[in-house]
Amino acid sequence: MVIDTPDNAPPAPRPERPGIAVAVVMERVAQPNQWEDYAFRVAEVIPDEGVYGSAPRKLFDDGRHSRWLYPGFRIELFADECKGYFLNLTSGSPVWFVVWRVDENDASLALPQAVSLSYIECDRWMAAEERVDNVPLADELCEWLRVFTNEHFKPDGPRKQRSSSFLSPEERARRAATDWDQR
Repeated sequence: MVIDTPDNAPPAPRPERPGIAVAVVMERVAQPNQWEDYAFRVAEVIPDEGVYGSAPRKLFDDGRHSRWLYPGFRIELFADECKGYFLNLTSGSPVWFVVWRVDENDASLALPQAVSLSYIECDRWMAAEERVDNVPLADELCEWLRVFTNEHFKPDGPRKQRSSSFLSPEERARRAATDWDQR
């Protein structure tokens, strides 16, 4: 099927979403207690200006503590996620949300899977029983997120009142009379 466009012009390109490339730094502690071989946490999320390459790299390892850098994550802002950005920004201390998993082939490594700024997306991950850590969001990135959110956020309208169709006609009439008296 061919769709005619004026003068057979190609469709207009989609505008690029605002985004930023980031890298995740994971920290590992060997034998943190007698029950665990390793403990992991997200140490930080940093801007990735293309100097880290594309492969993970060991930053530090003294046998007990180690840090690994995982580059190549791109955060794009979506207008339909603005409520999640708003909740993050108004939480008191905005953060990055990072999903990570222990490597199936090497239990000494934890691999970041995704990075987000949306509180709601984080909630979905946690509902799916993923491991999610958060680390503070830098002030200049808070401002970048705030500007985007203010431009695109549309608060929910008032909630609809639940229908009273489940009530008998007499109960509906009684409720309507009570509502009228309270005006």
